[in-house]
Amino acid sequence: MKMNPVYKRETMVSARSFRLALILVIFNSILALVILLNMYSVVERVKLTAEIQYSSFINLYVFVAVVEFVLLMFIMPALTAGSISGERERQTLDILLTTTMKPSEIIWGKLLSSFSTMFLMVVSSFPLLAVSFVYGGVMVYDVFLLLLCYLTVALLCGSMGICFSSLFKRSTVATVVSYGVLVFIGAGTYAVNIFMLSLARMNVNSSYVSSINGVTDQASSGAWLYLLLLNPVATFYVMINRQAGDNQVINSLNTWFGPHPDNFIMENWVLLSILIQLLLAAIFIFIAVRGVGQSKRRKMRRK
Repeated sequence: MKMNPVYKRETMVSARSFRLALILVIFNSILALVILLNMYSVVERVKLTAEIQYSSFINLYVFVAVVEFVLLMFIMPALTAGSISGERERQTLDILLTTTMKPSEIIWGKLLSSFSTMFLMVVSSFPLLAVSFVYGGVMVYDVFLLLLCYLTVALLCGSMGICFSSLFKRSTVATVVSYGVLVFIGAGTYAVNIFMLSLARMNVNSSYVSSINGVTDQASSGAWLYLLLLNPVATFYVMINRQAGDNQVINSLNTWFGPHPDNFIMENWVLLSILIQLLLAAIFIFIAVRGVGQSKRRKMRRK
């Protein structure tokens, strides 16, 4: 099978660099140190109280999962935001456009090379996550779902970065815009729900409703809650809460954004959110391909 030339070159350059090996060593060393310290504290507590707190290992699983999630979400845009615009700055994009490769092959080669680097980092840390298997509480299915969530957020953030890299000429601008859109998706959807909840409470006679219910008002953010399906942070929270928390996701959402019905979307929030985010990533990739395609057509017209 023919390998994508761009992917082959980028992967070879990355694999031969000392920086990749150094990043893997430092990242896994930090995680291993945290895990060993946590296990040491558990053993010392057993010596003092003769009681094993199994929740410590679940908390360890949550900690490692959160660290990797944050790493993926903030590093992937930086890796891909300079992929196309960097070629423009080095004046090598015209050389790529003169080859027989299609714009889609250039985009996928750049994206998959960055994706492979982050995938290697995630997979290399999975033996550390497996420590929690010793005492139970986390199933193999949970780890596969966690990996699926990682792949989704990496693809979404990476496609976002390469999209703006194809639209802007400078890597700095592409990086700033990528992080701006990421912050809007992450914090903006949350802020929209808080704002709509505040408006709903202003339109409700709280004292009258409180006298009827005896507890609190029934104001909520309404259908705006489903904007959080676009939010990878909300997806990760729901998933990790169901795996290692109290599985009271609906109660948490009702506490933050007002009461909402327990429907099909709520029950299948993680899978639906992953599908929507993959669709959003496909849209970003499509825009990136169109952007590179327009550059190629302009070059051909100049000839």
